[in-house]
Amino acid sequence: MKHAAACRDRELGEAPMHFSHLHYLPLSPAFFSILVAIFVVLLVLVQVGALHYAYTRLGVSSGAALLLLLGSLIGSFFNIPVAELPEQQVMSGQEIDFFGMHYMIPVLKEWPGTVIAVNVGGAVIPGLMSFYLLAKNRLWMSGPLAIVGVAVVCNRLAHPIPGLGIAEPVFVPAMTAAIIAWLLSRQYAAPLAYIGGSLGTLIGADLLNLGKIQGLGAPIASIGGAGTFDGIFLIGIVAVLLANLPHPASHPRNNSRA
Repeated sequence: MKHAAACRDRELGEAPMHFSHLHYLPLSPAFFSILVAIFVVLLVLVQVGALHYAYTRLGVSSGAALLLLLGSLIGSFFNIPVAELPEQQVMSGQEIDFFGMHYMIPVLKEWPGTVIAVNVGGAVIPGLMSFYLLAKNRLWMSGPLAIVGVAVVCNRLAHPIPGLGIAEPVFVPAMTAAIIAWLLSRQYAAPLAYIGGSLGTLIGADLLNLGKIQGLGAPIASIGGAGTFDGIFLIGIVAVLLANLPHPASHPRNNSRA
């Protein structure tokens, strides 16, 4: 009984260290600052009224869209643990360069193995927003098509990176989502790009590659976190740009909703 209690106490004593190290910026401070700068530019454009109509086409108000992007930036710092993989040795305190982007590996001590986590800003918030846009615009046919299309491309181009997990070239999700959405429906290209890009990237790059995480030595493999967060954040920017492009007038009988 005493031994069991000691084990519980020891586990409870290690828990704060374990969970505190789950939260960190997915990018190096310099690259994260670039995303913050993009957000500030959008904020200014919204304040002068340049993008008000664009957000209306996307399916949300300008204020809600800015809160979404701000929430994604802040939420990228937080990871929710969902599983743990045993690992003989994990990397710690390093900066990884992949396709020009710099990703941070947190400094860890006595880490138990690879922790599978879900990133709040790169998975939870974009996922919930995608389902909202899917239902609001009733994109029951074109939405899943966009998701599958982006997922296939992202799955092919995703790479397992030692110490990091799964990474995707930063512009692949946004460019792929924009092309597929534009081909499926010019009228609903903006919400389709966001839905297909966000869910397609999470499914194709992260979820379908979970089997490759074991053995990479990654202390934290975050779904929607380091390796894919930057691409998912840019999808929101691309969706706004698509909403600014001219499209055919709405014809209820000829749109892509079903």
